[in-house]
Amino acid sequence: METTGIAWGWKLIKDSLRKQATVPQCEAPAGLFHTYDGEPIARHEKIALAKNLLTLLGAPTASLLVLVGHDSQSENNPHHAGLTCGACGGQGGGMNARVAAALLNDPEVQQAVQHAGMTLPSPFHVLAATHCTLTDRVHVYRDEQMPEALEDALAAFESGVHVAGEATRLERAPDLGLDDADPIERLKTFAMRGADWSQPRPEWGLVNNAALILAPRARTQGKALDGRAFLHDYRPEQDPEGKVLEGLMMAPMLVASWINLQYYASTVVPGLYGAGNKLLHSVVGGHVGVIEGNSPQLRIGLPEQSLRDGEKLHHEPLRLTVVIDAPRERIEAIIERQPVVADLINHRWLWLTRMGEGGLERYSPEGWQPVVV
Repeated sequence: METTGIAWGWKLIKDSLRKQATVPQCEAPAGLFHTYDGEPIARHEKIALAKNLLTLLGAPTASLLVLVGHDSQSENNPHHAGLTCGACGGQGGGMNARVAAALLNDPEVQQAVQHAGMTLPSPFHVLAATHCTLTDRVHVYRDEQMPEALEDALAAFESGVHVAGEATRLERAPDLGLDDADPIERLKTFAMRGADWSQPRPEWGLVNNAALILAPRARTQGKALDGRAFLHDYRPEQDPEGKVLEGLMMAPMLVASWINLQYYASTVVPGLYGAGNKLLHSVVGGHVGVIEGNSPQLRIGLPEQSLRDGEKLHHEPLRLTVVIDAPRERIEAIIERQPVVADLINHRWLWLTRMGEGGLERYSPEGWQPVVV
């Protein structure tokens, strides 16, 4: 935004000529190691990780399991992390998926998990993939170790995500002002948005998020949720002690709340908690933050372009509604054991509801109250 910008002229011209975005890639890990000391993960640690992962996901019933992380693609975007995986610290989720697949494909780990009482199909193989949220393409990292008998299952999966990607692009296009009628041209246009250094809004990201639902997928299957709900399959009958639910309330629920509150705060108090106008941003120190115009104040939160389209607000500022299919006593016991969860709920940073026998009911320290819809 200053005269020093002239020095970047050649780079801007060069970047303007490059109009092709690719699905984010990542290298497969050579092994599983501890982050800090570099020691290989011990056998008992691998087994514990695998059991916890399969418990939270639900015991697999299909021979082919595909773990899909998500990532985005955009140039000249200091707010790129807001379009990637909140649970991965603003990084893409593809690497996490590949590490998890390597862990679950370990024959020794599979054998130990089954000895511990968890049933796995035969054959059983795990593949990793990345869903690019800009283009809605899913890239599967093929594995030479995958049994040949699973090729048809993989082909069916890839065909399914191709159809879903086309349908999702068609649904997302109007909100981005895109009117391509041809599916191939529509895909190219989406990809070009990510490769264009001057594009302030490559995608809408998680704008208008409003709810997290922890319940059997059958509860929401076929319902029009308008892309506003985070979904996690949870089967209460398989979790009598509530350990799985506790893990979900301590991880996915907290992450969904962080995401929701970032959008909420950036919308209701943009001057303090928003990042201002992206067109006026200058990046400070590479990755430290951004300032707006000639103000020395670092801006936090989300920029205006992630919240409004120039004319109207695209994000409705609502605190997250969490809907859980579980008995009252199970939920209350977790709230009592986990002060972080209790603070979020009791101080009304989010709304906690459950699917009761007579319909929805909302939690408060004074008791459960029916929700009138």
